[in-house]
Amino acid sequence: MKLAEALQERADINHNIEQLKNRLNNNVLVQDGETTVEDPNKLKTELDNSIKRLQYLIARINQTNCETSIDGESITELIAQKDALSLKINIYKETAFLASQLSYRARNSEIKIKSAISVTDWQAEIDKMSKELRLLDNKLQENNWKTELIE
Repeated sequence: MKLAEALQERADINHNIEQLKNRLNNNVLVQDGETTVEDPNKLKTELDNSIKRLQYLIARINQTNCETSIDGESITELIAQKDALSLKINIYKETAFLASQLSYRARNSEIKIKSAISVTDWQAEIDKMSKELRLLDNKLQENNWKTELIE
């Protein structure tokens, strides 16, 4: 199995677990004399099996990410780099957005509010980092489809 396939299966299982949780919650109480729409014990068994498979996939994915190297860095290091870059971009975008807000004055005697940063410079840096993030993500995606999951 390729790493990308394992990642897709992990996402599907997480979605399935959320659905099973909701279905269980909808079937644990019933009016006296009535029956539930679904058997909670069967749902519990299905949930337990899904969680067991998720645990297996997480362990294999993490091991593969730690032991697989791309251009001298592990996939884990590249993912950390991607996450940090995404965080930085989001904070910079929020800052640039706030700094670009105009403050209107009804009279010249009111306090004038102006940006303390160069929004243009910040936006140029955001654009540069966004390109770097896209290239990094492309590299990771490409390698996910080439890398065999360590089992």
